[in-house]
Amino acid sequence: MSARILLVEDDEKLGRQIVEHLTEAGLEASWLRDGGTALGLAPQNWALLILDLMLPGAHGLDVLKRWRSQCDVPVLVLSAKQDASVKVRALELGADDYMTKPFWPEELVARVQARLRRPVLARADRVECGAIALDVAARRVFVGGAEVELTKVEFELLQALAMRPGAAIARSWLVQNVLPPERDGTERTLDVHVSRLRKKLGTAGAQLTTVWGIGYKLKSEDVA
Repeated sequence: MSARILLVEDDEKLGRQIVEHLTEAGLEASWLRDGGTALGLAPQNWALLILDLMLPGAHGLDVLKRWRSQCDVPVLVLSAKQDASVKVRALELGADDYMTKPFWPEELVARVQARLRRPVLARADRVECGAIALDVAARRVFVGGAEVELTKVEFELLQALAMRPGAAIARSWLVQNVLPPERDGTERTLDVHVSRLRKKLGTAGAQLTTVWGIGYKLKSEDVA
């Protein structure tokens, strides 16, 4: 069965091109042209969501926020906006990827296929990324089968990254959602936790990479 993809894009010409390329790649594409309708959809009915930002009916960021509150289906954002602040905001709200217009539809399809190869594990009891395995219920971490002792913050940081393998997670989001608020967490504090976490993970620490200007991501494959 082909993967179901939802495209939300109001540009008729671009939307038609994207749908044609997705279909040629063996994917089942649905196409909406306004944000208002997208707000009312159940996003978990699709394997991946492609979302424009400047939409009639509702802004794409509002749609993204609604979708992310309902499920962890991968979201790829399309936008003519090249401002770093817009890209960071989209990533903060839960976007897994961001492409600026204009772009080649072939590149979009390649990114979609790459994202579909990564399992959505956001609410699983066990999450695996390369050599790293998390037992979410027991709050235990294993690297190559050997258990690694982590602090509460380190575990939650690793979990937040592992839930969306390969996706860049904004530093500001991690500060707000992972660091204890009563300790006045800052991005500098976050960097310290990341450094310590990398050391504890040993050779698997190379999977935890810095995305300059944005934040961090956990690669889903082993890193040589």
